[in-house]
Amino acid sequence: MTLDLDKLWKQPPNRDYVPCIKPSSSYKTPPESRGYLLVHANGGLNQMRAGICDMVAIARLINATLVIPELDKHSFWQDSSNFSDVFDEYHFITSLADDVKIINKLPKELANATRAVKHFRSWSGVEYYEQEIASMWEEYKVIRAAKSDSRLANNNLPPDTQKLRCRACYEALRFAPQIESMGKLLVERMRSYGHYIALHLRFEKDMLAFSGCTHDLSPEEAEELKTIRENMTWWKIKDIDPVEQRAKGYCPLTPKEVGLFLSTLGFPSSTPIYVAAGEIYGGESRMADLQIRYPIIMNKEKLASVEELEPFINHASQMAALDYIVSVESDIFIPTYFGNMAKAVEGHRRFLGHRKTISPDRKALVRLFDKINGGTMKEGKNLSNRVIDIHRRRQGSPRKRKGPLTGTKGTDRFRSEEAFYVNPLPDCLCQKEALPAHQNTTLIIK
Repeated sequence: MTLDLDKLWKQPPNRDYVPCIKPSSSYKTPPESRGYLLVHANGGLNQMRAGICDMVAIARLINATLVIPELDKHSFWQDSSNFSDVFDEYHFITSLADDVKIINKLPKELANATRAVKHFRSWSGVEYYEQEIASMWEEYKVIRAAKSDSRLANNNLPPDTQKLRCRACYEALRFAPQIESMGKLLVERMRSYGHYIALHLRFEKDMLAFSGCTHDLSPEEAEELKTIRENMTWWKIKDIDPVEQRAKGYCPLTPKEVGLFLSTLGFPSSTPIYVAAGEIYGGESRMADLQIRYPIIMNKEKLASVEELEPFINHASQMAALDYIVSVESDIFIPTYFGNMAKAVEGHRRFLGHRKTISPDRKALVRLFDKINGGTMKEGKNLSNRVIDIHRRRQGSPRKRKGPLTGTKGTDRFRSEEAFYVNPLPDCLCQKEALPAHQNTTLIIK
């Protein structure tokens, strides 16, 4: 391998940050339960994962017994999977035994008990749960959380609460054995090609319809996506200017743009790429430009036989879990859009030693790509130097989680914060020399 290639694959310096997620010396085993918390985990796989981990912490805050969460079966993907189909239920229950009592299902005597169905307030702190929600135990034995995502604040929570969220996310919420086994097999098969990039190519019908992005699409395709958006009642924004969206960097990169991006970064055409995605909108024809530049493009369907994938094939969450495993274990992870999958994988890679994650500056790239399309700039050294320089500090190096945007207030303030599971520093990562004596300094490698 040449020096330039070594540099491309080199991991960012992790500055000796290691997981520090053990509870403090004052942390006690869970107090006596006051009631039962039922949870409806909403969204796709990674939205549900984050929500489940938050509900573990919330159950602890309100002294609840957590009933194994119910997964979303009515989202865009219509997945019928239950918790135990996607996650290792026994491991989840036992590994959190010192934190929260978790049971498979509600006791029979409470099956018909009156339940308080509650939409927990978004991005709430300890006070809200310990006072407002916990006071409901005086009237009810069962509280049902109607949604699980973004119910807990990202910041300003007690250290033990934050560390519990990380224990839940990175230790307890392990995928089901059959998914873990298949995921590791896919990783091994990608490794047979050498160092590989996991590309989260979010150029799927649902994403394009939701974001209103139509660059490089035909008028018929753009109309189809608009119809989908208008028919999705829970997608609030209907009229979107696709040109403005793209100019602001709100659109996922197209497969063609990804090929140009990787070339300008210096990746040779022999680079193996694993595409972590569902069905790409436009199919093989839309992938043609990327395929020409990078012939070694693999995915689940190419790496595994029909028989091997058969148990997972009609379950979007299980298929997404396979992509998640291959992405976390990749030498380099590149997301083309900052959605829930990209956020979850980046956070997990940070936790595991700040593995290299290149985050495309889509706003800057679009301006450069448009110059190329307009004939005012050409591919070559000048473009390459510009792209490399823009992304020098976008490769997953350690940094503290970003707070709210200046000038934002209320809900917008919380919404603008970097999500907890995107970057668990400083709450769950410490530098070795600064570690308290009781913390474990062993880096957890999956």
